[in-house]
Amino acid sequence: MARQITEMLKGTLEGVVLAVLAGRDAYGYEITASLRDKGFEDIAEGTVYALLVRLEQRDLVDVQKVASTKGPPRKVYSLNASGRTALDEFWTTWDFLAGRLTELRTEGNPS
Repeated sequence: MARQITEMLKGTLEGVVLAVLAGRDAYGYEITASLRDKGFEDIAEGTVYALLVRLEQRDLVDVQKVASTKGPPRKVYSLNASGRTALDEFWTTWDFLAGRLTELRTEGNPS
């Protein structure tokens, strides 16, 4: 099952991270920790940081450098209007796919 979850997560991680940022601004480690707290234990920090770079390049998040007492400034990410639109599209697509999958499951297991 772990392999399937990893493969499915690859296709949805962008939306998942945008959803975290819809709740609050956060830096990379906070996002990773939040996902792990929600049961996504196998997510690597490097994966999240690489995704955040792509989100920044695609202008889906705003970035602010905030001073840190433990080293260099941290990049704090926040969802912008384009990111909100991308998240809305993600949820619409998710709802469509979840509905089709539920139909397929029901058809395969009639009661």
